[in-house]
Amino acid sequence: MPRGMIAVNLPVTLMLPRGSLQLQNTRHPKSTQASVDISPFSSSSLRLCHLWGEGPVGSYIKAMEQINNIQVVPCTSSNYLRPFRVHYNQNGTKKSWDFMQTHDSVSVLIFNTTSHCFILVKQFRPAVYMSEWERSKLKPLQPAEEESAEPAPAEPKVPEEDKAGETSEGTSSHQPPASAGVTYELCAGLVDKPNLSLEEIARQEVLEECGYDVSVTKLRKITSFRSGVGVTGSKQTMFYAEVSDENHVGEGGGKPQEGELIEVVKVPLHEAMTFAFDESIPKTMGVIFSFIWFHSNMSPKYKISTNV
Repeated sequence: MPRGMIAVNLPVTLMLPRGSLQLQNTRHPKSTQASVDISPFSSSSLRLCHLWGEGPVGSYIKAMEQINNIQVVPCTSSNYLRPFRVHYNQNGTKKSWDFMQTHDSVSVLIFNTTSHCFILVKQFRPAVYMSEWERSKLKPLQPAEEESAEPAPAEPKVPEEDKAGETSEGTSSHQPPASAGVTYELCAGLVDKPNLSLEEIARQEVLEECGYDVSVTKLRKITSFRSGVGVTGSKQTMFYAEVSDENHVGEGGGKPQEGELIEVVKVPLHEAMTFAFDESIPKTMGVIFSFIWFHSNMSPKYKISTNV
């Protein structure tokens, strides 16, 4: 079994250590095992919990990373983004700026008081993936690679539009694996329902994505802030919610009919700060900030060290 791979059956809660690990399903000991790539966790041991019925977690992660037939085309219309250019004068100087109008959003830091774990979501983000793809095209060879590299036979020039359409099974040497676009995030959603309050939208997202039923009265506002100030300037409002296993009423995973494919991840409290500052684990700034907030504001309640 390659390093960074584990064999796992569900239902289990599993520790992800460095190296390899093999677990057995206690409910179905003869069920088929599935490999799960945990290479991003080289520096942290995380507790990963899959919440989708009895199927192997490996098959679900494999589905998330089955990305192919990639095509980059102009965006002529969108339900989520509207590009504009604004012209203005500032201190007597004419200026212009390109920006996008988009929805505001909510996010929720979820803490399970039964397991003492934070509940995060993991999903494939096309924008992150394409950014990594562009970055890989610009990355120079390392000295060791230059010394060992042998002259390759000339290949026919491929038009840029054809390169963008190559799949993960294609011949592009620049295309990264699909895992390069997978990120760890807080449960979050767009503010696109005018008839609902921010708290009600946050409650819906917690139920849909993570499967926990939380009353709006149990949501504590942490703060609100601007995100994407150079492009969108949208506002995100962050909440905190405490849940228990008794609140777990559904599978979560988002809405497949809306194209969502979400995995639920549990990060143990005692490993949260290691997780937050481990740069090998791709995550949003909201995860880092909210973990710091928790340690600063909830440490007396849960008797945790405030040393970061």
